[in-house]
Amino acid sequence: MAQLTKNITISELIKQISQLFSEADLYYGHGTANELDEAAWAVHHVLDIPFGCPQAIYQEQVPEQAFDAVQKLAVQRIETRKPMAYLTNKMWFADIAFYVDERTLVPRSPLAELIQTDFAPWVDMSRVTSALDLCTGSGCIGLALATYFPEVHVTCSDISKDALDVAAINRKALGLDKRVKLVESDLYQNLETKKFDLIVSNPPYVAQAVVDALPEEYQQEPDLGLASGEDGLKHVEVILREASDYLTEDGVLIVEVGLSEEALCLAHPQLAFIWLEFERGGEGVFMLTAKTLRDYYSKG
Repeated sequence: MAQLTKNITISELIKQISQLFSEADLYYGHGTANELDEAAWAVHHVLDIPFGCPQAIYQEQVPEQAFDAVQKLAVQRIETRKPMAYLTNKMWFADIAFYVDERTLVPRSPLAELIQTDFAPWVDMSRVTSALDLCTGSGCIGLALATYFPEVHVTCSDISKDALDVAAINRKALGLDKRVKLVESDLYQNLETKKFDLIVSNPPYVAQAVVDALPEEYQQEPDLGLASGEDGLKHVEVILREASDYLTEDGVLIVEVGLSEEALCLAHPQLAFIWLEFERGGEGVFMLTAKTLRDYYSKG
């Protein structure tokens, strides 16, 4: 591994770290798309520099202690192949900083854009008072929803107690203990609230064979949060089939299924999915109303 040069500016250090990452052939996708952004993340984290800071800051010299810490973090990233979010215990979702570790997936859902744009034009959030985040993981979707919509009471459920422990850390940090309920539940099984105006979910949706072939960075994440049977539809099939029992009369279901979109459409050719589009990237997110679901499943 090439040696970094000391007594350099912040800008130069980012470039050197970027070169190290490039030579190490890392895989990205947990908040960054390339080695330069990943290097910037490492440097910003250690030096505690906010993104969007004045450009002049990048011409400042890097203190020796900080230089050593950045180098250590870069080496960890290369040698362990762990996503940077796990090494820094931080990830942003809907412009909110969340604590993350290996007990949950790294937040990266396009549902953040929906939350930040008030779910328009798909949901009238002024009429939503209760929401459910199924398979909540770190709690990022449900907690972001509660942050952006102070009148909404949110239930976050997950089958993993470990994941809910992480969600509890984030709930406390955001001051949402009174308005967000955490429930250990296999999908709908243990829910106390029976009707929600909005159900959102980023469930496991990857076929097991695909999970097994993922890059090493993704292998660091809990399999429980990724794999969903042979076709990637094990969880979403249950979510679809039972959703109308947990939605209010005019309730809405929004679910991310990623690259399993095609398989889901083939499995349900008569179900009128509304597939959402995103300005900031992302795919495989559908919306269905409670009425559409009731009509579809009542026909057998």
